Amino acid sequence: QIDKYLYHMRLSEETLQEVSQRFRKEMEKGLEADTNPTASVKMLPTFVRSTPDGTESGDFLALDLGGTNFRVLHVRVSDNGLQKVEMENQIYAIPEELMRGSGMQGHLEHVAQGCVQAGLKISREGDPTTSLGNLLQSFVTLTVKKFLILATWTKGFKCSGVEGKDVVSMLRKAIKKRGDFDIDIVAVVNDTVGTMMTCGYDDHNCEVGLIVGTGTNACYMEEMRHIDLVEGDEGRMCINMEWGAFGDDGVLNDIRTEFDREIDMGSLNPGKQLFEKMISGMYMGELVRLILVKMAKEGLLFGGRLTPDLLTTGHFETRYVSAIEKEKEGLFKAHEILTKLGLEPSHEDCVATHRICQIVSTRSANLCGATLAAVLRRIKENKGVERLRSTVAVDGSVYKKHPHFARRLHKTVRKLLPDCDIRFVRSEDGSGKGAAMVTAVAYRLAAQHKARQKTLEALKLSHEQLLEVKQRMRLEMEKGLGNGTHTEATVKMLPTYVCSTPDGTEKGDFLALDLGGTNFRVLLVRVRNGMRRGVEMHNKIYSIPLEIMQGTGEELFDHIVHCISDFLEYMGMKGVSLPLGFTFSFPCQQTNLDEGILLKWTKGFKATGCEGEDVVGLLKEAIHRREEFDLDVVALVNDTVGTMMTCGYEDPYCEVGLIVGTGSNACYMEEMRNVELVEGEEGRMCVNMEWGAFGDNGCLDDVRTEFDLAVDELSLNPGKQRFEKMISGMYLGEIVRNILMDFTKRGLLFRGRISERLKTRGIFETKFLSQIESDRLALLQVRSILQHLGLESTCDDSIIVKEVCTVVARRAAQLCGAGMAAVVDKIRENRGLDFLKVTVGVDGTLYKLHPHFSTVMHETVKQLSPKCEVTFLQSEDGSGKGAALITAVACRIREAGQ
Repeated sequence: QIDKYLYHMRLSEETLQEVSQRFRKEMEKGLEADTNPTASVKMLPTFVRSTPDGTESGDFLALDLGGTNFRVLHVRVSDNGLQKVEMENQIYAIPEELMRGSGMQGHLEHVAQGCVQAGLKISREGDPTTSLGNLLQSFVTLTVKKFLILATWTKGFKCSGVEGKDVVSMLRKAIKKRGDFDIDIVAVVNDTVGTMMTCGYDDHNCEVGLIVGTGTNACYMEEMRHIDLVEGDEGRMCINMEWGAFGDDGVLNDIRTEFDREIDMGSLNPGKQLFEKMISGMYMGELVRLILVKMAKEGLLFGGRLTPDLLTTGHFETRYVSAIEKEKEGLFKAHEILTKLGLEPSHEDCVATHRICQIVSTRSANLCGATLAAVLRRIKENKGVERLRSTVAVDGSVYKKHPHFARRLHKTVRKLLPDCDIRFVRSEDGSGKGAAMVTAVAYRLAAQHKARQKTLEALKLSHEQLLEVKQRMRLEMEKGLGNGTHTEATVKMLPTYVCSTPDGTEKGDFLALDLGGTNFRVLLVRVRNGMRRGVEMHNKIYSIPLEIMQGTGEELFDHIVHCISDFLEYMGMKGVSLPLGFTFSFPCQQTNLDEGILLKWTKGFKATGCEGEDVVGLLKEAIHRREEFDLDVVALVNDTVGTMMTCGYEDPYCEVGLIVGTGSNACYMEEMRNVELVEGEEGRMCVNMEWGAFGDNGCLDDVRTEFDLAVDELSLNPGKQRFEKMISGMYLGEIVRNILMDFTKRGLLFRGRISERLKTRGIFETKFLSQIESDRLALLQVRSILQHLGLESTCDDSIIVKEVCTVVARRAAQLCGAGMAAVVDKIRENRGLDFLKVTVGVDGTLYKLHPHFSTVMHETVKQLSPKCEVTFLQSEDGSGKGAALITAVACRIREAGQ
């Protein structure tokens, strides 16, 4: 009979799913700037950006101001491996005249007195400067971290002239007015947030706070990118949902009953906090009373008899509901309570009352579970995980004292979220300890941020420092060009014997050979002029077996010629004699356009009989040994020069080549009169700078950091290629890894836990920098990359890693820009120009794939060389197409000479 009578209070699973979906929509309204003003669930930002990680420590004061008394707590957090929290507190009464007086100054001075007394006690034990975590339980809107605007008084407070004012500022002034103590107010904390933070200290999966007591509310950690009310997209922030107002816009009207409407009409705030009135302790007992009265009036209970006590609002307390629902003594308690209300209940009346209490409290737990499920579902989707593992911190008398509420709530959440593993943890003193924990976390984050910034500061270069790097590069360039200083120069400025860039009249078929690693390419490049001007390419890739790489020189070059023969047959050109350009990406001293001495093998090559020999001569000898075809090896080409020539074919202003990829180098067209290593004064010659060695003489030591030194020390060539190790793709990831290691060892990252993967050299590839810094990549994806690397990270860790990547890549781009500024200014000064227009041909994965490298480099060149208009043109296949174009230019010049 009772079940039938209260049918509308018994909610099906489908209804609960519907409630959950509606709540999810209300959450989204509250988060969006356009819809927040009209949203019922306000989703207030709390500016709490992180939960505890267990490393917090220190002495903190917490002020718990939320009723007729206020507490000042001394909370000592110790991080000695035990994660221990000790608390003492002092309760102070608030005189009625202060609660209801004009203005709040006297009230806050009274609060300040309590804070100072507690602070003095701590100062006798230690630090005289104490942090105050300030907790106000009234409904508030937070504007910034340390400022709180009181929206409206509740709980009997009526101080005039305070609503709409910054309460924290007023309290700070009250403390300062005393002049006898220094207390830094760090954080304003809502009690729900305090609940989450209290449990978060012991359980690092805790990211939701829930209170179900006299009132109800929830908070959770939301992604910053979804919070329109606060600037910034990175990281997370705790949202104080103020979910008690869910339904104030009418979305729960089909679920609310006549009893809910009657409670609302008789409340102090009709039409407000409708969800709270359906589930919280302030109203649960009253709901039961209204049902009992109606059923008694209809003759269904107590023989139709009513008593003054039963008819009096508030006389059926929520604690009675908990007592009546106890397993063994519930019916006895029902009889006792009903008798106390002046009734003479029968056994059936007691059973009916027990069932009514059960239905009302079950509905409360179910509705609470439905909205909580919406919150957890959102967290799951934010994280993009298949199965969510999360912890909910809970406080409140209904949750803690009702014999079945917690179990029913858990059951509902698990039923609605079968793909989540949710743990519920009871919070102890969220309003006091929680406020102190928020303060402790804020202090930890501030201290850690300061420590990290101090380290990263060394990698942030000022305009003056970059100008100095530019000037030093220019000095090293002059040394490399000079006959008397060349041997001591770090920037070698090698002549390439390329004396012209393409002019567009080149034509013919050319072969290009690109040798720079374990694979090499043979290309046929068809250059056309006139109306059909353009370049057509065909190529085939061949591998070089390890035994040939490390065998004899004859074996290596015979293998290369065999592959050329195969390619010509593949192209149907067997026996054809063509001019050939040879891109040879190993350290080489050129003595002519078609002559170059191999200085040293790199990249795993160890073929004997090659170092100190002319590699073009070795190739020609292998061609003659085969006696199958004859090739005219016209040019030995450095890949940087090839890059310049490729772009020079498209843009006549292109006179500079730059590669920023695995390695880095640059070349440019220098006046012959300045190239003292080569005879002749007329015209220009391309100089291969080999700028990677800039700084090998110590001229960059004031710019290099401890992380650069560590990377250099463990490299294959310590002390060599120092500039390259600061700017190129082969090393940037390793610099980042060393910084992350340092941060982790100092407890500033990954909770101080160094994984074996992080200790592995080379694990942090430079491609990850490009991915992590991508503007399209959310922090969730950054975490995914870190997890792929075996690095378990929090959201905060991901932000830090991204910042480190940004700083390291930015420095690399700026240093590269400073070097390039030295080059373009030298060209301008060579020609005696007030203003130079020049194009730089660029290649390399770092330049092409990193989302910000090119922009930062361009800005740096512009700032450091204001008298040059520099255009950057990306090169396509400088090592292949470039080699053919150099050959084509050489053939054009040779034909013109004939």
